[in-house]
Amino acid sequence: MQTEPPLGSSDDFASGATRSGLPPDAARPDTPEPNAPGPDAPRPQASRPRRATAQFMLSHPLHLISLGFGSGLSPFAPGTFGTLFAWASFDVLNRYLTVLDWAALIVVGFLAGISISAFTAKRLGTDDPSSVVWDEIVAFWLVLLMVTPATFTGQAWAFVVFRFFDMVKPPPIRYFDRRLKGGFGIMFDDLVAAFFTLLVIALWRMSV
Repeated sequence: MQTEPPLGSSDDFASGATRSGLPPDAARPDTPEPNAPGPDAPRPQASRPRRATAQFMLSHPLHLISLGFGSGLSPFAPGTFGTLFAWASFDVLNRYLTVLDWAALIVVGFLAGISISAFTAKRLGTDDPSSVVWDEIVAFWLVLLMVTPATFTGQAWAFVVFRFFDMVKPPPIRYFDRRLKGGFGIMFDDLVAAFFTLLVIALWRMSV
């Protein structure tokens, strides 16, 4: 009686498959890799944006600046409160600073604000957090510098017009707000809002 030859090991089978022209992996049955996540394994969740608080603001000096020395912590309309802080601080500092001093402060504030705002935005986990109001402060300083001398009523109208452009963001401000990212995008769209504010004020003064 003829007996069948004994079956070899899986390695012999794989080597035989190799000799027959098949790759070694094709000869082995598919087995799950160790420690491989299954289909029902939970997916890692994205980090949630942080909420700006007084504790967060005081955790780093740059947060103190970008959050407008606390004006950006307002639970509603932080941009408006940041602009009010800019108005009040301009009234105080204008007693000691010349026009050239203001020009230097605004240029340095804008350039430094690119990195400062980006730093705080990254820590808060969002691209353009509303609590970051250093952009409003620098931009409204520019508006007030350009309209000075002006009465309280004139400054109040400048405040209203600037807040309109900053909140509504009509074109092309909306274009820059959506296209430009990072610290430069945070600072630049408010600078454009300041430009349109000054344009409206200039046209008004020409018409009266």
